[in-house]
Amino acid sequence: MQNQEIVKIIENLKGRRDYEEKRASKLGFASLYDYFEDKISKKQKAIEDVQKELEVAKADNQPKAAKKSCGCC
Repeated sequence: MQNQEIVKIIENLKGRRDYEEKRASKLGFASLYDYFEDKISKKQKAIEDVQKELEVAKADNQPKAAKKSCGCC
């Protein structure tokens, strides 16, 4: 089953199709479809990584409960 998003991207390449086909073959992909499938999966992975980093940064920025044993500090 083919991803309709990838099919639509390939249909809309127009003048860039030759360039993308050469690039795909240079990178070792069997077809243009495989090339764009890999490209989209890498984008999604990068987005997920950024979201995870934001969650970690958000957790680090939240103030933690004060654990003071004495009243001098």
